[in-house]
Amino acid sequence: MINNILSAAIRASNTGNMQAYSIIVTKDPEIRRKLWEAHFKQDMVLQAPVHLTFCADFNRFSQWCLCRNADPGYDNFLSFLTGAIDAVIASQNAALAAEEQGLGICYLGTVTWMADKFIEVLELPELVVPVAAISLGYKDENPGLADRLPMNGVIHREKYMNYSRDIIDEIYHDKEILPETLELLKENKKETLAQVFTDNRYTRRDNRAFSVKFLQILKEQGFMNNGDQ
Repeated sequence: MINNILSAAIRASNTGNMQAYSIIVTKDPEIRRKLWEAHFKQDMVLQAPVHLTFCADFNRFSQWCLCRNADPGYDNFLSFLTGAIDAVIASQNAALAAEEQGLGICYLGTVTWMADKFIEVLELPELVVPVAAISLGYKDENPGLADRLPMNGVIHREKYMNYSRDIIDEIYHDKEILPETLELLKENKKETLAQVFTDNRYTRRDNRAFSVKFLQILKEQGFMNNGDQ
């Protein structure tokens, strides 16, 4: 079953057919406990028996180039972004394949916030940076689909059409009146759902601090040589 999921992942579309990503399959309980700590102790990492980490990876491709008398030039931000896009596309293929086989999945974006910890635990070499993770296993509950914005809130026809206040009110209306939303407002003592995001979940201070940290990690992992060399 895992091999079917991984086979679907590596068939994903990618840039230039370089497949500039790697997938780390972690089952070992001790390693998953370390990943759990890095994931802000989100319990699904311990509860689910398999953890997949998707990494932007130009280490392998660069080594191949060097072995074939070619000069790799992938120690820069664009190459990181290329690998990150490839890795995320592969992760979605894996998620869809897992769900098709009756498994439950939980996407974890914590890896970019705590990339240094994942690099340490998974022993990632230079030119390898984690960008996404999925915990997967058999479901012990069957919740309904999570809410999503309506199509007109996300889809643009022909060109990007900016949002008026009326359109913003329309596309967020159903989300803002959900019972879950009203409970969140009560728990967080906020007037609006937007304030839960800006004041509690993803604050300006945290976003800026983790941005600085992540850019430093990219530099340490060899992805920020953006000069004329």
